[in-house]
Amino acid sequence: MAGTVTVPGASVPSTPLLKDELDIVIPTIRNLDFLEMWRPFFQPYHLIIVQDGDPTKTIKVPEGFDYELYNRNDINRILGPKASCISFKDSACRCFGYMVSKKKYIYTIDDDCFVAKDPTGKDINALEQHIKNIMSPSTPFFFNTLYDPYREGADFVRGYPFSLREGTHTAVSHGLWLNIPDYDAPTQLVKPKERNERYVDAVMTIPKGTLFPMCGMNLCFDRDLIGPAMYFGLMGDGQPIGRYDDMWAGWCVKVICDHLSLGVKTGLPYIWHSKASNPFVNLRKEYKGIFWQEDIIPFFQNVTIPKDCDTVQKCYIYLSGQVKEKLGTIDPYFVKLADAMVTWIEAWDELNPATPATENGKAK
Repeated sequence: MAGTVTVPGASVPSTPLLKDELDIVIPTIRNLDFLEMWRPFFQPYHLIIVQDGDPTKTIKVPEGFDYELYNRNDINRILGPKASCISFKDSACRCFGYMVSKKKYIYTIDDDCFVAKDPTGKDINALEQHIKNIMSPSTPFFFNTLYDPYREGADFVRGYPFSLREGTHTAVSHGLWLNIPDYDAPTQLVKPKERNERYVDAVMTIPKGTLFPMCGMNLCFDRDLIGPAMYFGLMGDGQPIGRYDDMWAGWCVKVICDHLSLGVKTGLPYIWHSKASNPFVNLRKEYKGIFWQEDIIPFFQNVTIPKDCDTVQKCYIYLSGQVKEKLGTIDPYFVKLADAMVTWIEAWDELNPATPATENGKAK
């Protein structure tokens, strides 16, 4: 049952960035003991916990956190028949949290992700770095070889056009992981002991026209700018595919960001990914996607959104039609997914009616 709990807890840093403008969304099936490690960084913020699996199970949250918790019964109650667009028994359920949030920014993290340390041994405040990324412009139209020119100690290099140095709004900040890499099942199987120990101190804008495999375990985005496109698809229970939820969202988001001249950054911050999932279970979830992505990627590389699609919702509805037409011939699943994309937008608009500050998902 959804509820809000606020309990006095340990002291936290003063004046956290965007304290009243950002929600932290966490999908889970277990007690959230991992929050103890994140307490110094997360406690000032409001949490939206999306409980997957058995709704009768009680999820324990450490004291001192302000949170709402939604289970499957709550999703069904709030969305009614449109709840069919929210995945079950898959972390894709997290996107329900994006829908019910009323904040401008979202940070989402998995419950097996811990605080990482930088090369000096200092704890990394991942949320703070994401906020710095998303509050500074992106440069998708011309690549800066010194990476993010807006970071302290960096700038635009010689030859960078002055007309493009203002940059554009950043819609997404995509963070990375130390320890367990985010590999697909075949790579996991051939490299079972591989760990990512390389800390690369860099943030870069992904160029316009370039897709990327978005990972949802350490991700921040501007909900006002791109929220309606952050749909993690139909995955998990009753579906022929899993573990492509964040990547599907990332492909849709990147194409729409390119169309609307918005930026996507990747690189810092790092989190510590603590637990490798079972590669044999993953293979069972992924195997169709491994084949399908050879058609999905060219689809997104070649799709052209019409100029009159000037809001995220219009872009997304157009994409859904293209998915049905172009990918529906691969498997009936894509017809079902295209319909769910439309349902998602309808549900989003019902819970997030247009206001003077935002109209149809387009920030004013």
